[in-house]
Amino acid sequence: MAKTAGSDENYPGLIRPSNTRGDMGARGGKLTESIGQNRRALSTINRNVIGPPPYPRVVHKRGVLAEHNATAANIPPIPVHRPITRKFAAQMASKQDQPLIQEKKPVVNSVPKASASEDCVIIDVEDYKSNGDYPVPMSVQHTEAMLEEIDRMDAEFEMEDIAVEQVVDIDSVDKNNPLAVVEYIDDLYAYYKRTEISSCVPSNYMAQQFDINERMRGILIDWLIEVHYKFELMDETLYLTVNLIDRFLTTVSVVRKKLQLVGVTAMLLACKYEEVSVPVVEDLILISDRAYSRNDVLEMESLMINTLQFNLSVPTAYVFMRRFLKAAESNKKLELLSFFIVELCLLEYEMLRFPPSLLAAAAIFTAQCSVNGFKKWTKTCERHTNYTEDQLLECSKLMVTFHQKAGTGKLTGVHRKYSTSKYGYAAKSQPALFLLDATFQQD
Repeated sequence: MAKTAGSDENYPGLIRPSNTRGDMGARGGKLTESIGQNRRALSTINRNVIGPPPYPRVVHKRGVLAEHNATAANIPPIPVHRPITRKFAAQMASKQDQPLIQEKKPVVNSVPKASASEDCVIIDVEDYKSNGDYPVPMSVQHTEAMLEEIDRMDAEFEMEDIAVEQVVDIDSVDKNNPLAVVEYIDDLYAYYKRTEISSCVPSNYMAQQFDINERMRGILIDWLIEVHYKFELMDETLYLTVNLIDRFLTTVSVVRKKLQLVGVTAMLLACKYEEVSVPVVEDLILISDRAYSRNDVLEMESLMINTLQFNLSVPTAYVFMRRFLKAAESNKKLELLSFFIVELCLLEYEMLRFPPSLLAAAAIFTAQCSVNGFKKWTKTCERHTNYTEDQLLECSKLMVTFHQKAGTGKLTGVHRKYSTSKYGYAAKSQPALFLLDATFQQD
């Protein structure tokens, strides 16, 4: 038995079964004495490396596996309690100066904590890298590369979160302004949006008129825009005037020689509703080249106000323009160009099929495209107008064509008005022709 036990010393990886009961009899005592003498003789080779094992026939399996895995990964092995042989002592003596790098492994419940702390030595990786004598193991390099990639992806995600467009609170600057009615403004425009249908007229109402047509309507409105500009009336007055004319013509058939009287009377009513200082009837008669008398104007006023059932409180495109321009964070140039485009639409009979809120939103979108040279419709604009970019494209493309031919033809009142310094020469801006390209055409 002594000879067999001695031969096992040349095989450090051999794990022999342990005898915990029944085998430590008379033979066990002799075996213990023989192996113990061999261990004491070999332990004198290097007493500073490791001490003798507590039990002569017990081998720490975890230590052997850890040594094997560390050697395979080119990582210095972890010192463990195992039998000392000449070969193992020589290996320990040659590697005792090398630094140890070991990741802390979870302690298994079956292994005491004291053994886990003795088997694992933690060395900081940065300290190991600062020592140029030994290369960084590949496992450490891969781990650091993965961590750097994770940090880079996190940074990209953070930038994407920052880049996500947020809806701007456009009323925050007016919280202390009682005239801005910030507490009620959203409710007011929700009400305007619900009731704007009452201000709309059928897009084919001219079919019931026997003596006038849509071209005559355009001539009348072009003339009224010049009258409005000459009298220096408020913008609201012009939009309400056009609305009153269309609503009246929807119900009453008018001969062409009375059409101008309808326009003058509608402007008179709009001035009484919107203006502080209202033009007198004589001024309107004079501006119409005395084609009508005072009684003609007053009779038409009575007929019109009764036909409309005294309902002059309707949301026009101007009402929505003020709110939507604020949502677009517009400057003076964008504001004037937007009003130029929407006033061009007042002349066009075919634009009656669009509600006032859509006309206002499309005019601002078209003006933004003209100023910026590309399509721009923010989340804030979409939130306050309730229209997406796709919903505006059809109307916007028609506006581009009106802008393109505004200075030609016979109806040039709007173009001449916005070609002055007072209106920032908005009519001279280049139309957003790229909206008419095939790329933006819809079936």
